[in-house]
Amino acid sequence: MTAAPHTTHVAGSAFTRWIRPRPGHWIRPLAFMAPALAGLALFVVYPLLALVYYSFTRYDLLNAPVWVGLRNYVFLLWGDPLARKAAYNTVWLVVVITMLRLVFATGVAAVLVRVRNGAGLFRTLIYLPALAPPVAATLAFTFLFNPGTGPVNTVLSWFGVSGPLWFSDPAWAKPALTLLTLWASGELIIIIMAGMLDVPGELYEAASLDGAGSMRRFWHVTLPAIAPVLVFGVINSIILGLQYFTQAVVAASVASGSADIAGSRRVIGYPDNSTLTFPVWLYQQGFHYYNMGYASAMSIALFVVSTVFTVFFVHRLRRASHAEEMA
Repeated sequence: MTAAPHTTHVAGSAFTRWIRPRPGHWIRPLAFMAPALAGLALFVVYPLLALVYYSFTRYDLLNAPVWVGLRNYVFLLWGDPLARKAAYNTVWLVVVITMLRLVFATGVAAVLVRVRNGAGLFRTLIYLPALAPPVAATLAFTFLFNPGTGPVNTVLSWFGVSGPLWFSDPAWAKPALTLLTLWASGELIIIIMAGMLDVPGELYEAASLDGAGSMRRFWHVTLPAIAPVLVFGVINSIILGLQYFTQAVVAASVASGSADIAGSRRVIGYPDNSTLTFPVWLYQQGFHYYNMGYASAMSIALFVVSTVFTVFFVHRLRRASHAEEMA
């Protein structure tokens, strides 16, 4: 009766000695990881540390950096009116794109899940716009929404509606960019549809036996079951809005009639700085005005905001998953 604890201790000690790595065993795994670690250090860690350093300097890519402390950040927060305008446009796009993209993708996915005949064809057609290059897609949209000759305003005129100027109107430029983003949301639609198809059928049967209709089943069964997928969609849409660059630059260049000089001060943000997003103004400062120190400070600010949003929603996702497991 007294030998069992001793036997367990001996067995535990032997097991501990068996799993304890011998000296020098870390060299082989490190050798296999060396290429990845070298790439991580060279292309991620070093650029990030250099970016932090340059954000505290005045640097024009030609002369040696000059330490200026927090002046770049102070100017970003209180001294640059175009930075505030760009931040407002970016926040507008983040909020509107996130809400509409999630609602649009969820609605289309809910319809596609119920399609039986030709489901593969419809899913392919929905996903195809996501494969279009951003420049080509924006060029196509500026043609479709051309206020004078575009087919969208032509169709609206058939119903007696005078179409807006779209990309040439400060009030309609950002909504037009939002429509472009919704059109290219096929990837998120497919992901949400996959989440819906993974919902157990027993949950729908139980809800039907309780008298729940289609809308109540969707609200109380489908949405809670795909909550992690929806959180992913929110994070993806926020990052997409914070990094909105190519479409804004191309739309401003084409709508202004100066596509051959994209990047000039006259074109960026057209019309009336309504398409001037934070990444666009960051690029303008760094590679047009050569204010690389100030552009680095803007990059750090954008990185911090993106990280805060991502960490917040990932934390909420983990809490929701833990609550679901406890339930």
